[in-house]
Amino acid sequence: MTLSVNVSPERLRWARDRARLDVASLTQRFPKYPLWEAGTAQPTLKQLEGVAKATHAPIGAFFLSEPLEEPLPLPDYRTLGDRSPSRPSVDLLDTIYLCQRRQDWYREFAQLERLDPPRLLGSATIDSRIEGIAGQIGEWLAFDVADRAALSTWEDALRLFIAHIDASGVLVMVNGIVGNNTRRPLDPAEFRGFALADDLAPLIFVNGTDAKAAQMFTLAHELAHICLGQSALSDADISSAPSHRVETWCNRVAAELLVPRASLGEQHRAGADLAAETRRLARHYKVSSLVVLCRLLDIGAISREAFEAVYASELRRFASAARSGGDFHPTLKMRVGKRFGQALVDSTLAGRTSFAECYGLLGIRKSATLRKFAAHIAEA
Repeated sequence: MTLSVNVSPERLRWARDRARLDVASLTQRFPKYPLWEAGTAQPTLKQLEGVAKATHAPIGAFFLSEPLEEPLPLPDYRTLGDRSPSRPSVDLLDTIYLCQRRQDWYREFAQLERLDPPRLLGSATIDSRIEGIAGQIGEWLAFDVADRAALSTWEDALRLFIAHIDASGVLVMVNGIVGNNTRRPLDPAEFRGFALADDLAPLIFVNGTDAKAAQMFTLAHELAHICLGQSALSDADISSAPSHRVETWCNRVAAELLVPRASLGEQHRAGADLAAETRRLARHYKVSSLVVLCRLLDIGAISREAFEAVYASELRRFASAARSGGDFHPTLKMRVGKRFGQALVDSTLAGRTSFAECYGLLGIRKSATLRKFAAHIAEA
């Protein structure tokens, strides 16, 4: 006879809410789940282990007298619409924890290699002049509007931006799922990115489920946080009105870096159809049309009425933009970043890092995958 285990309905609801699942989705896998959460029946240990796996919860958490407390390990500057953000999802938490493990590893690597701190880190304060710090970042990164305008696609511009930030010493990781688990997509409605400040291993994470043009702004926004030397979880939406002064400052720096005021004044064609002109400028600067609209409003090139007339339609079009994946090894390089990936591969093949640790940090299981990734990242 299979014995049931005594688990409280509150712990089951905690796990389900944490994973952002509804009762119906768990009932498809566990037909008696509604009875368990109602407290009229109990699962077996094997069934509870299945629920733990489905909700990505530690099995021991179901037997605690109080719900497991999991505070965000970094300041939360998100403002999602008119409401405060809810409890972080397990997907967000696991993504932050994984990035922190990678950051810890790279910090030790940087110490052993005696690498210099990135020049950008802590280079600004909240009182720094927006145009000045944005221009300084552009110079340090050699990230020029003309270079972006010459590129064919947003993807090319994003890769260029990432490569320049990576070369500056800041780790950049772009991923739309938790690790390499395609069944755990990250929700851009929950967060668009975060920054983890560190003296030797500052790290930027960008939610890859967002459109490429939106990722450009998120990357610039998180870079501004790194310049302040501050960790932060961000919504990174230029159209929002953040309640935090830091977020407002980072938004303004990101906007000036991507669409400089002086350049926009020269490029903008007054009198042109606003929707068409917005999309032309978006292609020129390789940012979203929403960023362009907000910048045109910022410099006084359009009225509030004109802005609102076009913004709603552009928002709908932008939200429906297609997102695509890619081949595994180039995608893995984007997920972990070239700087981190190259350092980890070199350290592992030199015998300074164990293969087990390397596999865990990359989220892979086979030596053949590591060999192929090492070959790809060496030639990229």
